[in-house]
Order: sequence, then C-alpha cells, then structure tokens
Amino acid sequence: MVTDNTRRQYTAEFKRESVELLLRSDKTARTISDDLGIRSDLLGKWKSQYLADKENAFPGTGHLQDPEQEQIRTLERELRHVTEERDILKKVVSIFSKDPR
Repeated sequence: MVTDNTRRQYTAEFKRESVELLLRSDKTARTISDDLGIRSDLLGKWKSQYLADKENAFPGTGHLQDPEQEQIRTLERELRHVTEERDILKKVVSIFSKDPR
C-alpha cells in the first residue's frame, strides 16, 4: 500500500456538491465518500459545516469573510507569538541571572 503524505485540497464547490449529494441521496455517507474518493469522516465534517451556515461554510483560503474578524484573528495570532517570545526571554534571563557558585 502506497501512502501519499501530501494533503489534498478540495474546492468549496466540490465540498458543497458532495454534501448536497449526501443530503439528496438514499446512499449512505460511506458509499458516497467511497465513490468520491474521500474519507467518510471528512464528508461528515463538511456536512456539519454546511448545515451550520450554508452561505459561509467553506470560505476557502482560511481567511474570514468579515474584515474585522480577520483582523482580530491576525492580532490574536500575533499576541500569541509575542507572548511565547516573552516567556522564552523570561526563562533565559532567569538562567543567566543565577549565581554560578
């Protein structure tokens, strides 16, 4: 068995059509996922996202539709990074400030 460690990406249209097929069809999710060549748990995840918010279910590149939400997400990511750097620097300072006796 040959495994390919590259991550496949699916278009929003493919995801939407796959879920709509699942919702309209009498076939099981397992059968449909096998026919499409995807994992059944992935199809289930897409179905949950689609049913939760059909309009914004598959935004694409990971960017949020709302610019304010995207900015908040960017700032939170930057804050996490700066906090990690600060914690590392605190540890370095404590190591170098110890008495070497």
